Amino acid sequence: MPLHGARAAALLAWVNSTKVSTDPLNDLSQLQDCNVFIRIINKIHRSEEGESVLEQPLPERISFIRGFLQKHCKHKSAAENLVSAQELLGGEELALAKVAVMLLYHTSMSCKSPGDWNEFDYKTQVELASILKFVLDNEESLNENLETFLQRKAPLPSSSTSSSSSEEHSPLLSLPHKREVRFLELTKIASSSGANNMLPGPPSSPMGDVMQTPQFQLRRLKKQLAVERENRDELEVELSENRKLITEKEAQITMMQQRIDRLALLNEKQAADQQEPKEMEELREKNESLLVRLHEALKQCQDLKTEKGQMDRKINQLSEENGDLSFKLREIASHLVQLQEALNELSEEHNAALAQSQEKQGQLESELRAALQEKKCSEEKIEILQGKISLLEDQLAKLGDCSAQQKGEVLGDVLKLEELKQEVSSLAAKGAELQATVLRLEEEKQQREAALQSERGRFEEEKQQLGGLVASLQSSLSESHRAREMLEQDLQGREAEAGR
Repeated sequence: MPLHGARAAALLAWVNSTKVSTDPLNDLSQLQDCNVFIRIINKIHRSEEGESVLEQPLPERISFIRGFLQKHCKHKSAAENLVSAQELLGGEELALAKVAVMLLYHTSMSCKSPGDWNEFDYKTQVELASILKFVLDNEESLNENLETFLQRKAPLPSSSTSSSSSEEHSPLLSLPHKREVRFLELTKIASSSGANNMLPGPPSSPMGDVMQTPQFQLRRLKKQLAVERENRDELEVELSENRKLITEKEAQITMMQQRIDRLALLNEKQAADQQEPKEMEELREKNESLLVRLHEALKQCQDLKTEKGQMDRKINQLSEENGDLSFKLREIASHLVQLQEALNELSEEHNAALAQSQEKQGQLESELRAALQEKKCSEEKIEILQGKISLLEDQLAKLGDCSAQQKGEVLGDVLKLEELKQEVSSLAAKGAELQATVLRLEEEKQQREAALQSERGRFEEEKQQLGGLVASLQSSLSESHRAREMLEQDLQGREAEAGR
């Protein structure tokens, strides 16, 4: 089955946007040498780890790419079977598209911000957003679903996808008391981490929408926390090696001190005999040289002990910060689950309220049209009756001078005339009632529309508050990351000094 054209084009547009290739690519088959993939990996890690791999044969390049995907996928076994080395060797477009999807996912997790995606047109962003959302929802079952997703017209149905879609595209009626309490709790968690409470603006692109969802932000926080833990473990290994180096230097110093002591005893014995042969002179020079080396070693050992104490304090501080951040992450994850449940309940209530509102509005509009039609008919009847009354009054005026017999004959017309006037009065009163009904129906319609607009505004405001809380946690992780980089620099400088 051929690849879905729009998704393949979107992946190719993203690959070209990385600017790791001098010439833009026009087809996925141009990626079969895997050089572009390796350069993208180097760009993600801001290193030149894969530069030497570019000079190796294609099987070694493929092995490097599959190793990267296995290391960074959530499940190692799933990553191992996701992309076949044989399919990549054969240059199959489906396998190349899989690698591009995974690199897109890890790039967005590592370094892309929502504003960086504005370079793509809206249609491309929609396809990229659907790919990213699919990986988020199906990370544990990519082996079963990714091929079908890349080949079919529409995305795979799933409960999580439909739930997320209804959340993102349906304006929700709010439950003010419940949701204000939850947002207050989340605000307290964010403020305790020392981050600011500035709220970001609303997302301006489909990719921005996906990247600012709680699901994506929570997954990014977990990924960054795992990286921090891995880096901390590496620092602890380096610290252990440095401690071992200090122990070895202390042993050397002890051995040198013992040799100095033996030479001092020999020197004293030779001095007692008042003889200074050539060998004694050599021993004295060696003794002085050893003393100089001893002082240097002692100074170096003291420096290493001082640095070791500082490093221990920094490691402990970083461990405490990571522990606090882990606790806060678990707590915010729990609150996000509660918030998700509340949003689902609100969505159901909103749908029911919206259906009821639409039904009521339709009923009001139907009543309004009927009232207006009845009012128009009454006005027409009044005009007809008034014409008849005018005609009868003219006739009565002409017959005013007629005989009594003729006046008796006209009496019936007069009674007919009085009935018409009463009917006109009745229709006029009914018209006034209809006018009042029309005004009332229009007012009810305007009030209902204003209420719905107010509910939508409150939901958007609370959605922005949730984005601000996630940004606060992101800032906390960034601070921890900067502390780790400073610690790495200290360790590298100490290693260089120890090597000299």
